[in-house]
Amino acid sequence: MANHTSSKKAIRSSAKKRLQNRYQHVTTRNMVKKLRTTTDHAMAVELYKTVSSALDKLAKRNIIHRNKAANNKSKLARLVNRLQVATA
Repeated sequence: MANHTSSKKAIRSSAKKRLQNRYQHVTTRNMVKKLRTTTDHAMAVELYKTVSSALDKLAKRNIIHRNKAANNKSKLARLVNRLQVATA
């Protein structure tokens, strides 16, 4: 257990940050799942915009690695493009 005041404050603030990061990460994962299950191309395009923005924000805040965000966005973009070909 921490004895110094600054150590106690650091524990409190890191716990708050951890909860906020987990919330953002889980929310983004749920958006990705929703996009992956979509079969409508127009809806997928709109979802892709929000998901890619959320992934960029996670990468910017170091919640996920920037390469992981780039890989996820790339795979999702291919998925959206395949939906367009399938519906055409």
